Amino acid sequence: MKEAIGIIWRLLRVRQYTKNLFVFAAPLFAGVICQTEILIQSILLFCAFCCISSAVYIFNDIRDIDKDRQHPQKSKRPIPNGEISTRHAAVVGAILLGVGFVIPNQLGIEYLLAAYVLLNIIYTMHAKHVVILDVMCISFGFVIRSLAGIVIIPSQITSWFLLCVFMLSLFLALGKRRAELELFKDERKSQRQVLQSYTLPFVDQLIMIVAAMTLTSYSLFAVNQGHGENEIIAPMVFTVPLVVYGVFRYLYLIYVKGEGGQPEELLLRDRYILGIGIVFIAAIFFLRNL
Repeated sequence: MKEAIGIIWRLLRVRQYTKNLFVFAAPLFAGVICQTEILIQSILLFCAFCCISSAVYIFNDIRDIDKDRQHPQKSKRPIPNGEISTRHAAVVGAILLGVGFVIPNQLGIEYLLAAYVLLNIIYTMHAKHVVILDVMCISFGFVIRSLAGIVIIPSQITSWFLLCVFMLSLFLALGKRRAELELFKDERKSQRQVLQSYTLPFVDQLIMIVAAMTLTSYSLFAVNQGHGENEIIAPMVFTVPLVVYGVFRYLYLIYVKGEGGQPEELLLRDRYILGIGIVFIAAIFFLRNL
């Protein structure tokens, strides 16, 4: 029983669920996350995206089973290593997909869930093999999650918010590509086809550009978050140094420590980024509820 639970846990890629926390971003920045109804709806959104993302992971693993068997890490997943058959995995994926669409009933986000599924189909079938488009598709997935959070809040939120989400997720995706280039120097084609189209100097330039755009977009977002016309300084400006530190720390981990291959785990494993993340969330909560 314990072994079966472990297989299902790895099949669903529960560790990847941290990506779905982006549904809480808009309610947090809007200062309404503590409202009971909004909080419940946000949790339902989170559960829905967890189910659908797991279904997407399963179908992706089924499609890439042969390539994954040659990968040093992916070969340990339940489908490539034969712990669960593709037939049984497909059934689990279908159930999760159905549950994902049922959970957020009455929230009016079915079109966003459908868009998320369609985006992942496009990514799996073609986009993940196209240079630049692959990382952009990953970023659009985070934007869709964030849009779902925007739909449920009563107040409006500036477009700078979505630009911040897009740039930050693009920054993380490029960091992952760089780590893969370092890891698979002589086996790029066999591990991930698109890696043949990337080079370290090219990715390094993209990372620097996107890092700068991430900081710029967040700074402009923070400046535009004032509470009143007579306010001299927008309170959110005080969170900018926290974001600067977070981005710089991640660059340090990429270029000095040679990490970045698993950003969803690295963000939780590195105590400095985890710490600044907690302080950042606490600061947003405090400033939006002044």
